[in-house]
Amino acid sequence: MGMVGTVGLVLHPRRDSEMAIGTILDWAKQRSATVLGLPNEIGRIDCSAVPVSDEELVDRSDLLVSLGGDGTMLRTLRMLVGGPKTPVLGVNLGRLGFLAEVDVADLPPALGAIDEHRYQVEPRMAVRAALAGRPALTAFNDIAMVRVPGEGMAEVAVTVAGHPFVRYAADAVIVATSTGSTAYSFSAGGPIVSPSVPAYLVVPASAHSTFNRALVLPADDTVELELLPASGRLAVEMDGVVAGHLKPGDRVRVTAVPDAAHIVRLGTTTFYERARRKLRLPDSAEIE
Repeated sequence: MGMVGTVGLVLHPRRDSEMAIGTILDWAKQRSATVLGLPNEIGRIDCSAVPVSDEELVDRSDLLVSLGGDGTMLRTLRMLVGGPKTPVLGVNLGRLGFLAEVDVADLPPALGAIDEHRYQVEPRMAVRAALAGRPALTAFNDIAMVRVPGEGMAEVAVTVAGHPFVRYAADAVIVATSTGSTAYSFSAGGPIVSPSVPAYLVVPASAHSTFNRALVLPADDTVELELLPASGRLAVEMDGVVAGHLKPGDRVRVTAVPDAAHIVRLGTTTFYERARRKLRLPDSAEIE
């Protein structure tokens, strides 16, 4: 008997996933395995997956399969925070992402390898932001404090491990994980960091201050960000989704959540290969 008795599906809200779901259902039928899905997702298509709640999906699945792109993977990973370390297989349904492991055509051998336990898991750190009087926010890419158009720039004081360190004036201040180093942080000029490195990045976007460099900090340090009196109102984004707003005087305390979720890796590609393809890095430097 294989290792996978129940497969849980998490679907992209718009991309066509019928072929991938059909492949998973056929594979499961041959092995008398059960396929679960969220009612509002599998209800969009005609399939025999069993509708369950978010909690049941996480608790009952031996494997979660994310069908979409990096955004769908991030949503799947957030479902697992504080729960079982169910491995997540990312299946790419569009543009190449950093987190997906296989394309739809590769699903049958990938599922077979996982069922036979011929795979590794890649632990991923998350960041959690505590805001006074509000529920904590958890993200796997980044938590960003972003200026609201017409309301002034982000003016933020950064304290690390209880020690005041730097003040930024910028369009945004981003606290990213190593996983998120290739997302918003990268577009703001931050470094690429291997996801195996347990670290935070604090990165200003379009900095107007004299000090405009990113910080790379150990995951066991706590980072506190305070909106200074001259700051405009800021939007708080969690993995790119607006989760609330802050005003001058508000503070955000960010801590690491180590080993928050596990991603399936089959050994067919490396982070560096995915980064080269996604970022379209040239083979050699050209000097004019």
